[in-house]
Amino acid sequence: MASPKKQEHLLCIIPFPEPKVITDRIKQQFPNLKITYMQNALNDNWASRDALPEDTWDDVTILCSLAEFPSDPKLAPNLEFVHLVSAGTDHIWKKPIYTDSQVPITTSSGIHGPMIAEWVLMTSLVASHRYNILYEWQMSQTWDDSKGGKALFQTVTDQVDKRLGILGYGSIGRHVARIAKSMGMDVIVLTASPRDTPESKKDGGFIVPGTGDPNGELPSAWYSGTDKKSLHHFLSQDIDTLLVSVPLTKGTRHLLGKEEFEILSKRNAFVSNIARGEIIVQEDLIDALKMYEDDTMAVSEGRQRKGLRGAALDVTTPEPLPKGNPLWDAPNCIITPHMSGVSREYNVRAFQVLEANLQRRAEGRKLINVIDRQMGYATNLGT
Repeated sequence: MASPKKQEHLLCIIPFPEPKVITDRIKQQFPNLKITYMQNALNDNWASRDALPEDTWDDVTILCSLAEFPSDPKLAPNLEFVHLVSAGTDHIWKKPIYTDSQVPITTSSGIHGPMIAEWVLMTSLVASHRYNILYEWQMSQTWDDSKGGKALFQTVTDQVDKRLGILGYGSIGRHVARIAKSMGMDVIVLTASPRDTPESKKDGGFIVPGTGDPNGELPSAWYSGTDKKSLHHFLSQDIDTLLVSVPLTKGTRHLLGKEEFEILSKRNAFVSNIARGEIIVQEDLIDALKMYEDDTMAVSEGRQRKGLRGAALDVTTPEPLPKGNPLWDAPNCIITPHMSGVSREYNVRAFQVLEANLQRRAEGRKLINVIDRQMGYATNLGT
């Protein structure tokens, strides 16, 4: 006679409303799984405003959380895996569950592609089409204030035959590539390790159906490497727009600074950062943007401007960005408060990743989106 399946406990501590459609489905699929859902409030530093008692973790076998974990892994003796409702992991690097245990931790990498890709497209077009001017005209009820038949817009160009360079080809980069290709752009990518076989180019993580580049077929060229020489070789490939979508690690902190912006300045590139603020040396970015703005003699001297023509930043250093920070006044720079991935679908999709991994776990298969603690991010090698 087969032994009955053990009772398990999924504890969800999330700052979002419960996605009942998914949690009800999980209950039906896994009748021996008890689900406790706690919607908690976080402060600006992602810390819970309400401390949890130590016995909260006693019988928890699966934890789904953003930033709430046991202060000591020993408080959760039955914990078998943790699911993060974020793609980034840097906020848990110093947590004991990360440093002092080997409990598998999975992320929600893959859910952000559609929303963040639309943010990248939106901010890029706002900048390239000089939409702020049009908005100001509308607010002042002005039809055309260019004093020359819309002359201010005669230098606007479309994206056909422009080149998009993507640093880090995960789910976000792949969906941005999909949109960029539909606009007539060429796409090249840089990844940490070589992707020289069809299998290595595939996306092994969670994919929102109908999005991204599952088989890695869109880039016209793949580059690889984590050293400065490899990075500079990639950046020197006539890039018009650079998308920064690498995870924050020791190796990517301050990855882009003065030297890199000088290379990108050869085509006055536009820089879009949806990763983490610390990947960019912020002062150097401000200088590169000011250089372009201040180089007013370029046209009369018959040469190209110096510097970067613009940037779109959903992440900054620090966060929240305080009033008076020089970045607020950087020319041609769009700043949003780390919200490019926020949407009505966010929590539902985060739980879809959890649901997929619960199914894999029940079938004895490898989990997807498992964090490699040495690398600091999910390597997506689940099969």
